[in-house]
Amino acid sequence: MKTAVVARGALFAAALFTTSFTFAVGLAVAQTPQPAAKPAAAATTALSDNLPIPPAPAPKVSKAWVLLDYATGQVLAGDNADLRVEPASITKVMTSYVLAAELKAGKIKRDDQVLMSENAWRTGGAGTDGSYSGFEVNKTAPLIEMEKGMVVQSGNDAAIALAEHAAGSEGAFANLMNAYAQRIGMKNSHFVNATGLAAEGHYSTAHDLALLGRALVRDFPEAYSFNKIKEFKVGAMNPQTNRNLLLWRDPSVDGIKTGHTSSAGYCLMASAKRGDQRLISVVMGDSSENQRAVDSQALLNWGFRFYETHKLYDANKVISKQRVWKGQTEEVQLGVAQELLVGIPRGKYAQLKPTMDVPKTLVAPIKKGQKVGTVKVALAGKVIATAPLVALDGIEEAGFFGRLWDSFWMWWDSE
Repeated sequence: MKTAVVARGALFAAALFTTSFTFAVGLAVAQTPQPAAKPAAAATTALSDNLPIPPAPAPKVSKAWVLLDYATGQVLAGDNADLRVEPASITKVMTSYVLAAELKAGKIKRDDQVLMSENAWRTGGAGTDGSYSGFEVNKTAPLIEMEKGMVVQSGNDAAIALAEHAAGSEGAFANLMNAYAQRIGMKNSHFVNATGLAAEGHYSTAHDLALLGRALVRDFPEAYSFNKIKEFKVGAMNPQTNRNLLLWRDPSVDGIKTGHTSSAGYCLMASAKRGDQRLISVVMGDSSENQRAVDSQALLNWGFRFYETHKLYDANKVISKQRVWKGQTEEVQLGVAQELLVGIPRGKYAQLKPTMDVPKTLVAPIKKGQKVGTVKVALAGKVIATAPLVALDGIEEAGFFGRLWDSFWMWWDSE
């Protein structure tokens, strides 16, 4: 049958040449997307960057620990990262997240007067073994002040009072905590209180808590900023200092939260930013207040020394083009809806291998934002990042004769 139409095909050859050339070039580019240019500051690879990365300095006593790259969410190192453990007062980071989300939704307000109820005072106040803020019983304080008491002083009384204000009871507030935890992606966590006091069914993991810290930094930077306050004073009481010792030892550390109970041990979620890179460490069940700081510092230093974060593609910027059949235009521009970042060993940027998986044939109509493929980035043969490829512009369907023309050549090409 094709022999019978060769003569007619020849008549179309000149008109087809431009279309075929465009298709061939577009397909070639789609298979080898180019990442963003390497920053000039990182252009020179140190001789030591070619050496193997030494093992992370694992805490000797900790029950579980993890080091997370903030930009990508990649776990750089860890041990027992998904083991269920008592989160102790790191629980209050979840409490902060819920409060910030409810504030953003307009359900509570910064200047709300929060009552220090008798229940909050008795359960989490001075008469208990835990830390407390010292707000007077049956009196109110502005919500933001109460939250600083919870964050900086790790006040259990403040956490309970805030939970009661936001949800009516601490139990109801715990239900909100679990709902938000699911949205964040905390798959192995369950909360029954706002404080972190030991309770049956109250647990999390080092990995989940790192994801929580990442979410707080990303979604609610103001709420996160409370964690770097070094001391806070309530009424006539003497100021209480933040228990995160790294705030005094490392200027790049700007949070996040300590925790301790007799059963949980000494815990610390720490976050530091150096240049454009942020890391989050979580150490659970350490032997002392000082040791949790030492172990966390070692992990952060190791991560900053041996890893770097790179942005490969900007959001909504063209990274390739692909031929489209039966459309009013012949090409669709492809990109990623969100910037694509990777955390990689230092000095390995030039070894990244980006590729695309795109259908051989794309047919209009194509909607703007429609997923049409996947971009993958590999290092040493292992895929380290993926992202959906989306159409950055819409392609409307061509008219009758345009569709007929393309149908012919699609048929011709398929035989």
